[in-house]
Amino acid sequence: MPQVHPTAIIEEGAKLARDVKVGPYAVIGSHVEIGEGSTVGAHAVITGHTRIGKHNRIFQFVSLGEIPQDKKYAGEPTRLEIGDHNTIREFCTFNIGTAQDAGVTRVGSHNWVMAYVHIAHDCIVGDHTVMANNTTLAGHVEIGDHAILGGLTAVHQFCKIGAHVITGGGTIVYKDIPPYVTAAGQPAKPHGINSEGLKRRGFTPEQIATLKRSYKMLYRDGLTLQEALEQLDAMGKTEVDLLTDFLRRAERGIIR
Repeated sequence: MPQVHPTAIIEEGAKLARDVKVGPYAVIGSHVEIGEGSTVGAHAVITGHTRIGKHNRIFQFVSLGEIPQDKKYAGEPTRLEIGDHNTIREFCTFNIGTAQDAGVTRVGSHNWVMAYVHIAHDCIVGDHTVMANNTTLAGHVEIGDHAILGGLTAVHQFCKIGAHVITGGGTIVYKDIPPYVTAAGQPAKPHGINSEGLKRRGFTPEQIATLKRSYKMLYRDGLTLQEALEQLDAMGKTEVDLLTDFLRRAERGIIR
């Protein structure tokens, strides 16, 4: 049986794996599922149609699965889905989706989410991301794998942040940030390739050099986006495919 503190409230219908641990005064709603090896800290509230995977560590005073901060929300049974092996620190808030989108807010696996992070309705967060304290994602935001968002980063609704991006503390994002880019400022501006992060993830010197050439085409050669895309396609490099695919989906435009 799950190890539930006697002061915690587990509503009828909630599904907890046999080894889940729930701390004092936590509240878990009737439509919540929590996978094996997960822990829920004191005073945490997990509600809504929320499914949480295996081996997640959820700290005290977290709120997961609450209704969106969206005036159009009318009680639809939308969802929050969280993968495996995530760390979610104190006072984080993740909301369920809305009917105006796919109806689900989705957080992947192996993410490190620091205190006071807000993930709004309909966001999609990949795997192996880091979101430092007070990072705020508005609705419908997408965050790629291995992205690192510095403390107090704020992302406007519908923006996309590509894989392997890193942002400086206090960055304000109004447009999409392509994969591999280092960004900072208010509003965000590009500051080269995230070379150190790529090294740590096993990218070869040749691959990093290719991505630096790609960045130069995109930002320093005075090309239009279409001209840059044509030159990037001509490179025929697998690591560049992630960049070109992203650029073709950048509906808000990219940071410049």
